Parts: sequence; C-alpha cells; structure tokens
Amino acid sequence: MTQTSQRTYTAKPGTLTDTWYLVDARGQTLGRLAVNIARILRGKHRPQFTPHLNTGEHVVVINARDIVVTGRKRTLKTYDRYSGYPSGRHERTYDEQMERDPTYPIIHAVRGMLQHNTLGAEMLKRLRVYPGPEHQHAAQQPKPISFGELGEIKLASN
Repeated sequence: MTQTSQRTYTAKPGTLTDTWYLVDARGQTLGRLAVNIARILRGKHRPQFTPHLNTGEHVVVINARDIVVTGRKRTLKTYDRYSGYPSGRHERTYDEQMERDPTYPIIHAVRGMLQHNTLGAEMLKRLRVYPGPEHQHAAQQPKPISFGELGEIKLASN
C-alpha cells in the first residue's frame, strides 16, 4: 500500500484579502469581547490561518465607552504605568481610565491576548477603537458583526 504525502497549506502574503469588520461594544463584557477581537485580528477564524503570517482582518470597534465589566472591577481593576524614574509608577482604576480615555481598556485587553512580538504589534495596528458611534472608515465598508455565545462570528443583518 502506497502512502500519499500530504503537505501543510501555508498562505502567501499576496494571496490574502483584507476584510473590515464593525463591532458594536455597547453592553458587551470587556474580556469576552477582547477574546473575539483578538481571534479575528490573529486570523484564527479563517481556513487559511498561518501562524507566522498576519492573516487577520481589520476590526473597527464603536461605542467603547459603553463596555461592561463584571463584579467589582470598576473600582478594583488597576492600570499601571511606569516612567522609568524613581517613584515614577502611576496607577489608575478602571473608572479613572474610562474617564480619561474610554478606548484604552479594550486596546489594553486585546494587546495582552496577541503575540508579544513584531507580528502582534502588526496585528494590533489593524484595530481601531472609537468611544462613540461615529467612525471614519465608511469608505472601507466594514461588515457589522456580532459574536455568539460560543464566540462564533455572526454577520449582522443590515
């Protein structure tokens, strides 16, 4: 009996097409939303997924100021910054951070779920987050999507 050799499919950078998705963050939980956004940015939802290439899509998130966190995270969750100088550590609670920049918690959560190298930085550049319902990417015709209970992508009906 002869064995046929199977080859692993590897996507080529020129053959991938970019799709733009629009996600409404209103009423969604921060962590669950970040997981699904990271999966789309990484490209794991595509059959052409290749680990060493940026096979992901562009994601536009609107209504970031209306995101929800569970439990006591509003007061207990902190965001740290450090300037590198003595006593240069600065902490902000979730509420303080949302007051200052409502897009930061989503970007911070998604960044933590992507690879921590140049490929992850490249993927993060495809994420655009806006605090309100307006965005500047109408020319790209983003497809409105939502996420199911198990994280499956559902195209929202227009």
